[in-house]
Amino acid sequence: MVFTSPPSYGSQNATFWRTLIGLSYIFTLVHTAVSTPPDDPVKCVSGNTNCTVTNSYGAFPDRSTCRAANVAYPKTEAELVSVVAAATQAGRKMRVTTRYSHSITKLVCTDGTDGLFISTKFLNHTVQADATAMTLTVESGMTLRQLIAEAAKVGLALPYAPYWWGLTVGGLMGTGAHGSSLWGKGSAVHDYVKEIRMVSPGSVNEAFAKIRVLSETTTPDEFNAAKVSLGVLGVISQVTFKLQPMFKRSLTYTMRNDSDFEDQAVTFGKKHEFADFIWLPSQGKVVYRRDDRVAVNTSGNGLFDFLPFRSQLTAAIAIIRLSGIIFTGYPVVGSQDRMMSSGSCLDSLQDGLITACAWDSRIRGEFFHQTTFSVPLTQVKSFISDIKSLVKIEPKSLCGLELHYGILMRYVTSSPAYLGKETEALDFDITYYRAKDPLTPRLYEDFIEEIEQIALFKYNALPHWGKNRNLAFDGVIRKYNNAPAFLKVKESYDPKGLFSSEWTDQILGIKGNVTIVKDGCALEGLCICSKDVHCAPAKGYLCRPGKVYKEARVCTRVDGIISVI
Repeated sequence: MVFTSPPSYGSQNATFWRTLIGLSYIFTLVHTAVSTPPDDPVKCVSGNTNCTVTNSYGAFPDRSTCRAANVAYPKTEAELVSVVAAATQAGRKMRVTTRYSHSITKLVCTDGTDGLFISTKFLNHTVQADATAMTLTVESGMTLRQLIAEAAKVGLALPYAPYWWGLTVGGLMGTGAHGSSLWGKGSAVHDYVKEIRMVSPGSVNEAFAKIRVLSETTTPDEFNAAKVSLGVLGVISQVTFKLQPMFKRSLTYTMRNDSDFEDQAVTFGKKHEFADFIWLPSQGKVVYRRDDRVAVNTSGNGLFDFLPFRSQLTAAIAIIRLSGIIFTGYPVVGSQDRMMSSGSCLDSLQDGLITACAWDSRIRGEFFHQTTFSVPLTQVKSFISDIKSLVKIEPKSLCGLELHYGILMRYVTSSPAYLGKETEALDFDITYYRAKDPLTPRLYEDFIEEIEQIALFKYNALPHWGKNRNLAFDGVIRKYNNAPAFLKVKESYDPKGLFSSEWTDQILGIKGNVTIVKDGCALEGLCICSKDVHCAPAKGYLCRPGKVYKEARVCTRVDGIISVI
């Protein structure tokens, strides 16, 4: 039996969007198709030596290759301590990698070729579940999918989380990953953490490694630094979550005209606990998610299975299933563990890549940029108006975003984490085409570049630590009021910078800059163009001011827009 949740339609594009978005939100009581699991991001020439690491998309923003002499796979905290101690004694650089390495940015990279990757792949167990105290302690390599399931076993739920369940607990903590809500403590996972155990470099007297036990009550400064750590303080070994009793959610999708979207975006999140939007700006449409908590005994057993996170061939299967739809209308109700996140393309059957996650670099799949930032809620109305002004100039300019399901918008709140969100904000997640050839410009790329610069520089938006192109992190640390407090903890935990890298030093403002200036650099977001050669002059793309935000500098097709992809 299949329950689908297509939005309400009334436009001339109803058939198209019924297929696209209706398939995107499938609530099913049957087993979904399985696929080839993603490859291990760490590859070694011989055993665990002479290694490289990449992300799940197969390319970092600067397309560099990150190397290390070895990779270690500790299976217990004791083994982790031994690994960190040996590397510290030898003065080796270290970085942590995860099972799926889902961050686009270079957070897993160490410097040079003599460093060490520490994988948390096998640190994926439950340490303790306490239903009475409503706490769950897990190892840092546990995926969000496992965490949700382990909590449900004892009748508990994580209230908010990202929509993709292939992230690990350590990865969530490292990058400040979040769901969507202005309610409670907000939607960031790290704000529902009670205790963190971390292994960091130690002195000779400490046998070169130290286990640190951090909490809000005993070590507040260190705890708030570790909640979003970028991996520069050490290796998180265990995390204790403060959870809530299991509950259900009642969800309704509605598609509306975006004529009053500027105003609705500011207030909608106050009305619905799990509200979000998918904006289709070239269509002038918005999909509103009215999603609220209901009693656990409310009838309904819906399951969230987001189409982009399903295996490559599952879309065709879903179309077949729709021929037998049984859908009695909204709302769709399901328990929190079934409604909050998805990612069925991770299901592990080896089928020779007949099916895979859509972005798997081993297949001829999706290859894209992601630009993700949080605009202060007080600036959201003006920002949306600026995007609308760009669309008026060229209505087709953002059609490419709609091939990637439009602009996903989620609510976030301020966090006590030193590198967490600074204020109530709306997070804009923009996914768009990336050429295999870094010197190939994109159709209407100047419009997306201008949106990026409007958000980051006009409205002082905060970039997501695990996504974005290089330019988003230019001077970013100055946007964080508690950056000095974070850096003080970093210096205390790792004075020799063994867990730091050139990349982390750049984004933290310690040394150097993330901008890479060379021919064509603006095409990939490695720089903001200041000269025509930073674009693609031979293909007619020159550096020009923005159309709405005149301070922007973007790569514009000057002698007529043509398709170059």
